[in-house]
Amino acid sequence: MAVPSGALRFNSDSGKLEYYNGEAWWQIDNFSADNATGGARGVYAGGDPGGGINVIEFVNIDSTGNATDFGDMITSREVGASNSSITRGLFAGGRNPTLKNEIEYVTISSTGNALDFGDLLAATGFLAGLSNSTRGVFCGGSTPTIQNVIQYVTIASTGNAQDFGDLTAATSQSAACASSTRGLNGGGTTPSTTNTINFIIISTLGNAADFGDLTRTSANTLASCSNSETAVFAGSESGPSNVIDFVKISTTGNAIDFGDLTVTRGELAGFSSKTRGVFACGNNTPTRVNTIDYITFSNRGNAIDFGDGQATKSGVFGCSNAHGGL
Repeated sequence: MAVPSGALRFNSDSGKLEYYNGEAWWQIDNFSADNATGGARGVYAGGDPGGGINVIEFVNIDSTGNATDFGDMITSREVGASNSSITRGLFAGGRNPTLKNEIEYVTISSTGNALDFGDLLAATGFLAGLSNSTRGVFCGGSTPTIQNVIQYVTIASTGNAQDFGDLTAATSQSAACASSTRGLNGGGTTPSTTNTINFIIISTLGNAADFGDLTRTSANTLASCSNSETAVFAGSESGPSNVIDFVKISTTGNAIDFGDLTVTRGELAGFSSKTRGVFACGNNTPTRVNTIDYITFSNRGNAIDFGDGQATKSGVFGCSNAHGGL
């Protein structure tokens, strides 16, 4: 029996209500970050202005303006990874200059210094982070050997990461994002640059599967963010590149060009609300920048100036309380 357009169902895997538009099932958002937390806030941490630092900054995603000081991480670092729930942001791994295994957390709606959460499976840099409302996932990275490991934590608790499964290939310097059900990890080095996109089902454990390819292979040290439907991958230090690609998370297939960043750069942070993706700082080889720019997910096109970070730096990593996995 055909499913009628407008039908509703409860997806027991995601815990979300969905409706059928005649072609596909679409998630119905049942909360607003604006109502629950006072606003869609992006936080980004660390970086390299000449050595790893512990500074955390934040912006209000659905406005524009310069970043504001949030607090400090316990451990100074760059090229780590981040993921988040609606309440907590996690910062993991990185280097300064030795590789780090620490995971720290902040409460996104407030400001203040980070607290200890636990440890990664090993000291790892150049890894990527994604999450839904429950699980924070970290993909790949270097120990310094390039890894295929996927590991996860339960964001609402504290404790050490556990094994989730493996990427399709050992990958470092990739970027990751998610819907409430699927996590995507794309680009990076293997050690040659790659355009591969992998996906996982966040609520289960197991190995990643092939999703498709980015539009370019010079895609290491890029950034990614998403709403519940669209994932974007932006920038690259290798090339370098200002390209923004996008895919529809619920499908599989190759990425399509979305537009361009305002400044060519890699080692930048990506984070998002339901409507906007934001990219902060980065390395426009050999010059570090404090540029923050944004895109609107519903409109393909070039990024627009958002404001400036507090300092020029690269190797930053960010998250938000309103991304596509929530």
